[in-house]
Amino acid sequence: MYFLLKLLASLPLAVLYYFARWISLLIIVMPYTGMRWVVRVNLSLAYPQLSPQQRLQLERASIYSQCLTAAESIKSWGMPPAYSLAQIHSVSGTDILLDALNNPKGVIAVVPHFGTWELMNAWLNQYASPVIMYKPSKDAGVDRFMLEARQRLNATLVPTDESGVRAIFRALKNGGFTAILPDHVPDHSGGIFAPFFGHSVLTTTLVSKLAQKTQCTVLGLSCIRRKDRDGFDLICESLDSRILDHDLQLSVNTLNNEIERLVARAPEQYMWGYRRFKQMQNLSEVYKKPH
Repeated sequence: MYFLLKLLASLPLAVLYYFARWISLLIIVMPYTGMRWVVRVNLSLAYPQLSPQQRLQLERASIYSQCLTAAESIKSWGMPPAYSLAQIHSVSGTDILLDALNNPKGVIAVVPHFGTWELMNAWLNQYASPVIMYKPSKDAGVDRFMLEARQRLNATLVPTDESGVRAIFRALKNGGFTAILPDHVPDHSGGIFAPFFGHSVLTTTLVSKLAQKTQCTVLGLSCIRRKDRDGFDLICESLDSRILDHDLQLSVNTLNNEIERLVARAPEQYMWGYRRFKQMQNLSEVYKKPH
């Protein structure tokens, strides 16, 4: 797998986009299998106000976008940081990041599974040396490929366990920087239920607890593909200060609200293929397929 990924990364992005297009078409023609089914369920839960035709259009656009994101990520991992920087055609909010980095209490960048987040690493590398959690892939070749990409940057990788959390906490206490993907489904010990697209879902408390303890700056980062697929727009922005509130429920609710706001810019570029609603307070087995 390592050498296959290296080969794919050596191809022009236009060729990878061609492959992504055909893979997305294969997924779309199988409505009750794999990612297509998960996307369909997620969109029906998140956007019940849309007509069936509108949801179908968003469903197809989402699948295509996720295939493009996979291609873009492979290309980014396999190329020098300068390649990723060249793909970013506009940046807004650099001043927000620079101001935040002056905070002696540290910075948390909230980075949802939205757009092509892997491209942002090279841009961040110009300003900060983040401490980020890394979960090894089950495939040794994929893991080697991704690690090589991570290690080209000024990032410190820590495990996705208590030791990793402690390392991030120490970094923030020393005025450091971390980026956290806040929209995974955590273990029950690491989450509480909070509204997300109209449903009470298990949500991580990691961002909120770190922010409460350190009173660091919390900002949002997004890297959105342009509609003509000619590059990306990177947005750095301040988030609602209630994420720092000592009321944990209010903090987590605010975090989910902010993720929704970010996703609203380009809903098709969110990773709807992830089973985000598998732990809900009032519903179960939402991904169970019909007979």
